[in-house]
Amino acid sequence: MTGLRFLRRDQRGAAVIEMAIALPVLVLFIWGIFQMGLLFQANAGMQHALGEGARYATVWPTPTDIQIKGRISDKVYGVNNGTFTVADPTSSSGFKTLSVSYSMPMNFLFFQGPTVNVTRSKKVYIAPAV
Repeated sequence: MTGLRFLRRDQRGAAVIEMAIALPVLVLFIWGIFQMGLLFQANAGMQHALGEGARYATVWPTPTDIQIKGRISDKVYGVNNGTFTVADPTSSSGFKTLSVSYSMPMNFLFFQGPTVNVTRSKKVYIAPAV
C-alpha cells in the first residue's frame, strides 16, 4: 500500500501529460485560424477583382464581356487553395452584373471540414453610346 500512496503524491511527469492532452487542441485551433485567414484573403482578392472589372467595364469604348472576364481573372489574388470561377457578365437595361465564386474545402489537419462556397457580385451601370 505504501507504493500506491507514493505514486499518488508523485507529481513528476504531470506537465508532460497535460501538454500531451492540450497540444493537439491548440494546434487544431491555430490551424483553423490559418484556414479562416486564407478564406478572408480569397474574399478580399475577389472583391478587388470585381472592383477592377467594374472599373474596366465603364471605360470608353465599352469592352466585350470576354475582356471584362479576363480583367477580373487577371486581377484576383489569394485564391490558391480552392476553385475560382468568373461568371459571364449578364446585361439588363444598361447594367451589367459581374460575379465571381470561390469554393474551398476546409482542412483541419485531423479531419476534413466542410467545403465553403463564397460568391460575390457587383452591378455596374454602362452608359449608352452617344
